[in-house]
Amino acid sequence: MPSPTDPRVDAYIAKAAPFAQPILRHLRKLVHQACPEVAEDIKWGMPSFIYAGKILCGTAAFKQHATFGFWHQEMAKIIQQDRGTVEGAMGLLGRITSLADLPADKQLLAYIKKAAALTASGQPARVRSVKPKPALPVPADLAAALKGNKKAAATWATFPPGCRREYLEWVTEAKRPATRATRVATTLEWLAAGKRRNWKYENC
Repeated sequence: MPSPTDPRVDAYIAKAAPFAQPILRHLRKLVHQACPEVAEDIKWGMPSFIYAGKILCGTAAFKQHATFGFWHQEMAKIIQQDRGTVEGAMGLLGRITSLADLPADKQLLAYIKKAAALTASGQPARVRSVKPKPALPVPADLAAALKGNKKAAATWATFPPGCRREYLEWVTEAKRPATRATRVATTLEWLAAGKRRNWKYENC
């Protein structure tokens, strides 16, 4: 059974990048404030909050941004009506890089309470039909690097499209040639070890 607070969440926050720690702490505090019966757990290597035996919401920290989202799909419609569609992050609030990126506390508390009500109601969390994103082309420098590293290429061949996209976006988003070259080299190193792009955060 998950406990009201979980020391693994404390450890996750402590390991997060400095910019993300106040964001995670603040979100954690608001979740407990809005839903005192919530319990903490770690799901898929990320802090999750459990209510009425189901996942209520969850948060995560990455190298340059944090995310926060609700499990019940009805919340996506509610938040999109308020804030519009957000791209570029797996959570419903987009890429969170500071406390200033979060909605006002009053709004967040209202979202959490609404999500708790939906979860407790037993209303099924409807799964939306999402069109898969088209596959990204492998740039020439990465393709050449993969050709020269059999272990990395073998891992790449077994990765699903989403895992490949994480690496491709990371490499192609580099603005400087030196940064890009470093990312290609790191990609080869991690792939040769069988690691996903965000492996550092998957076992926190």
